[in-house]
Amino acid sequence: MIDEHQGALVLFSGGQDSASCLAWALDRFERVETVGFDYGQRHVVEMACRDRVRDGIAGLNPLWRRRLGRDHRVDLASLGAVAESALTRDTAIHVPDHGLPTTFVPGRNLVFLTFAAIVAQACNLRRLVGGMCETDFSGYPDCRDDTIKAMQVALNLGMERRFVIDTPLMWLDKASSWRLVEQLGGEALVECIRVETHSCYQGNRDILYAWGYGCAACPACRLRAAGWAAYRG
Repeated sequence: MIDEHQGALVLFSGGQDSASCLAWALDRFERVETVGFDYGQRHVVEMACRDRVRDGIAGLNPLWRRRLGRDHRVDLASLGAVAESALTRDTAIHVPDHGLPTTFVPGRNLVFLTFAAIVAQACNLRRLVGGMCETDFSGYPDCRDDTIKAMQVALNLGMERRFVIDTPLMWLDKASSWRLVEQLGGEALVECIRVETHSCYQGNRDILYAWGYGCAACPACRLRAAGWAAYRG
């Protein structure tokens, strides 16, 4: 049973999944803050979307507006400098027959959760909320449930805290994620997340498709489009 009086820190990129998690957290916790990470990602446009998404979601519900607190931004340029990934380098985005997708950023979620825990401790927040998902994902090992559970143990041991990492999308496919959004905030929340969030790895916001902005070709766009089609189908 979730204690509604506890505060939460949402790992908030400006994308569909983290926006869904923000709405989920605002529906449950008395105080919600957000944290975003600039790590030199080629789709850094997602960082520019964050304020609009936060304001748009909070504006849908007076209770959510009251509960939404500060936004924190953390400069992790050093991660992008050392990580060999198509998200931090101008290299081809593809999924090989064997091995990890070229968009995998080694250690990204491990670093994100560590810094999120540091921010949460400073803000006296116990719960961390992330959009990691093992059902519809690109094969990233740091999105797996086992990884997140292990990180929770490591953070609590290493920081002498009792953090809880919530991953409300872990066992949902993209269509189910859209249904969750509709349950939380109706069509208005669906539309806000569809139009204002950003998922495209190419950082493309030239064309608004039925499922949102993007290039319509990268793995993130294809996954989002397929989920939307299944949701609306």
